[in-house]
Amino acid sequence: MVDIVEVKTKKQQRIFTNYPLKLYKDCPYYVPPLYSEEKNIFNPKKNFSLENCDMRCFLAYRNGEVVGRIAAIVHNQYNRLWNKKDIRFSRFDAIDDLEVFDALLKAVEKVGRERGLERIHGPWGFNDTDREGMQTYGFSERSTFATNYYYPYFCENMKKLGYADESKWIERGFTIPERPYERIIRIAAKMKKRLNVVDVAEIMPIRKIVKKYGQAFFDTYNEAYSELDGFTPIGKKAQKNVLKQFATSINTRYFSCLIDEKGECVGFAVVLPSICEALKKSKGRLFPFGWIGVLKSIKHPTELEMALIGIKKEYKLSGVNSILMVRLMCNIVEDGITKIESNPMLETNFSIQQNWKFAENEIIKKRQTYVKDIEKE
Repeated sequence: MVDIVEVKTKKQQRIFTNYPLKLYKDCPYYVPPLYSEEKNIFNPKKNFSLENCDMRCFLAYRNGEVVGRIAAIVHNQYNRLWNKKDIRFSRFDAIDDLEVFDALLKAVEKVGRERGLERIHGPWGFNDTDREGMQTYGFSERSTFATNYYYPYFCENMKKLGYADESKWIERGFTIPERPYERIIRIAAKMKKRLNVVDVAEIMPIRKIVKKYGQAFFDTYNEAYSELDGFTPIGKKAQKNVLKQFATSINTRYFSCLIDEKGECVGFAVVLPSICEALKKSKGRLFPFGWIGVLKSIKHPTELEMALIGIKKEYKLSGVNSILMVRLMCNIVEDGITKIESNPMLETNFSIQQNWKFAENEIIKKRQTYVKDIEKE
């Protein structure tokens, strides 16, 4: 017998937030998110996505023991933008038990049915900077900071419960060259001069970039990602939250932001120092001592994660991508970085796939979302 309990009290919120640490306790590939960020998903003053989303969270119990959790998210802005009647599931973690899976997912279905919605799909987050997709390949690879690890039984159980495939992503591992690609350097130099753009990451500290060009960055971000699966624009308040994180976690040697003569952001590339090992040691907590390992990983990284790249539509075929890549590539080689992997890239996002044709790489992980019609009572 599985009992489903809705999360309403502070104690239940703590149990909900901590459950993955229990489930993946002995898993070497699991990387916990920042505890403070996950704790704050319940707080409208910290989680600005709640302005556009309605969230309800649930815990699964068996014989008094927590055996799973799930969040139900009605993303009102997404449904309006895409003319959908969908409910998302997120923060889905559970033991390998089909009854537990079914009970948790049906709790989300029930919320959707009460709201007159027609489909359940996920795992999706609050926006594209949130964790999304369920791992389907590469289970012996450590997850990145931006992704969730899933045991192989997750995707097997989704199929057993009749869920169909939805959006699919791939993640790539890159071979670091001994020296920068000279051909790309030449192309980038010509394009930079022709387009008359400046990489402000070369001349400004990150805090000044955030203050002066943060809005321009998000204008380009929202435009570049507007046609991708599950997209919703990041609003003003949420932008401030993301930019605050940027100011503390970005190393400008692995960040590029091209500004034209009008002060507009033409394109950007964000490559983050990997803080995975530091988070594993601290179980996602920055205090009292976790911040030391995280800060060390940011200032003196040995591993990197390719997080975001975006180019304004009018510059898509202009060669801007080569300008973005060159400075990063030169710094990566010079700094002796030992490992680089991408975060999820949609299989249907052909433009971003083309960006990496020049670099030796291989697919190391895959993930996807699942979808199912909500049954009527």
